[in-house]
Amino acid sequence: MFTIKRRETPYKKHIRRIIGEMGHSTNAQITQYMRKLYPDISDTTVHRITARMYEDNELSLGPKAGDGSVRYDAKVRSHDHFLCEDCDRLKDIIIPSAHRLLLEKELGNCLISGPLTVSGSCHDCMNNKEK
Repeated sequence: MFTIKRRETPYKKHIRRIIGEMGHSTNAQITQYMRKLYPDISDTTVHRITARMYEDNELSLGPKAGDGSVRYDAKVRSHDHFLCEDCDRLKDIIIPSAHRLLLEKELGNCLISGPLTVSGSCHDCMNNKEK
């Protein structure tokens, strides 16, 4: 298969850094940070760059944000997520294969073939609820 090597633009370099620092981010979040460096950058430009990075396997998709927006993930290898239902933050986790086997058994021996998302309240949000 023939792959196209896309050039490394300053925009792409900064988007890669932003997603790397945040871990998971939507195009709106990326655009907000990019506008600090490039005030005139358009939403379309950010969308086009992240879509190409996803196509080129430089990003993966995480669970959608609470508002339904696509959320990009800096890690491209398969992994699971914890999603805080209160603050909408994602945390990368690895669910051990022994736990997956228990889940599959509980599901009537259905096969789990992809990443899982576990939801609940994160430590910070639980502490805020207690106050």
